[in-house]
Amino acid sequence: MLAHRGLALEAPENTLLAFAKALALGVTHIETDVHASADGVAVIAHDESLDRVADRKVRVDQLTMAELRRVELGEGQGFCSLSEALDAFPEARFNIDIKSSAAIAPTVRAIQELRATERVLVTSFSDARRRKAVAALPGVATSVSAGSTLRLVLANRSRWSAAARRVLASVHAVQVPERWKAIRVVTPSLIRACHEADVEVHVWTVNDSADMTRLLDLGIDGLVTDRADLAVEVIRRRS
Repeated sequence: MLAHRGLALEAPENTLLAFAKALALGVTHIETDVHASADGVAVIAHDESLDRVADRKVRVDQLTMAELRRVELGEGQGFCSLSEALDAFPEARFNIDIKSSAAIAPTVRAIQELRATERVLVTSFSDARRRKAVAALPGVATSVSAGSTLRLVLANRSRWSAAARRVLASVHAVQVPERWKAIRVVTPSLIRACHEADVEVHVWTVNDSADMTRLLDLGIDGLVTDRADLAVEVIRRRS
């Protein structure tokens, strides 16, 4: 189970408090996102703008890390850096989505400085961003980017196994929605192809207990969820 931006029921998303609340439930994996601040620090934030989370018409990359820390997100929380999160929760594993090209170098630097390569998975919707970060972090876990995911799904649907194997050859996980528009992404054949390549299948974003149970029965390896509280109970019942 991967707590999507932490547990944001009684805490602002992607904050140290949200991560702490998820980990307090027994969660071991946090899914989060990284942009770059104006002074080149890897800052944990999903959106490029503060509009949704702080009602401010300014971009993350227009503020320094010190300024971002002072932004009131609720419950006494401000933005935190990736280094701060990795340092605050040394036993947690982090699934990190690099949201911009400017965030690549500071993300790599934070992971290296905290010696966290073995407890992070680095990914991005951009395959170019993902590859650049992974190249700088030998041995780091990574997952298929959006473009490669589409190629994998099409290859699998057409039984073009060689193409599917090429996509899966250099990753450790496939992280996908159950459906993309009219296409059903998560199928028994996709799961089988990934498992044959020793690659895990993680499905996002699953917030209903019945859906969690159904997908686990199908054989997926990980749930990316906003409701870590529900997922913990589902997994406990199953065990």
